[in-house]
Amino acid sequence: MNNKLHVKKGDTVMVISGTSKGRKGKVLEVSPKEGKVIVEGIHMVTKHVKPRKMGDPGGIVKAEGALYASKVMLVCPKCGKPTRVATKVYGDGTKERVCKHKDCGETF
Repeated sequence: MNNKLHVKKGDTVMVISGTSKGRKGKVLEVSPKEGKVIVEGIHMVTKHVKPRKMGDPGGIVKAEGALYASKVMLVCPKCGKPTRVATKVYGDGTKERVCKHKDCGETF
């Protein structure tokens, strides 16, 4: 099974399905093995945290939950639209991710 994802840590993405559809955020963490990503401010879940050390606060904490990577789409920094990603290979063997919109063609 291929564990490669179309998004990387630090990318700006837009959620394309689910309850958070249409919201944008920055990718905080990528888990290729599970096929999931954690996006800043999206899919907030509540965790019950137990204090571990003396003086450490416990209680209910809000944190970002994981989303399947197929539910997010990369946002182009130039045109600002969610886009599919193409790979452009140069003659010396280097690769770059490219925006698929016909008027844009911006590299990531």
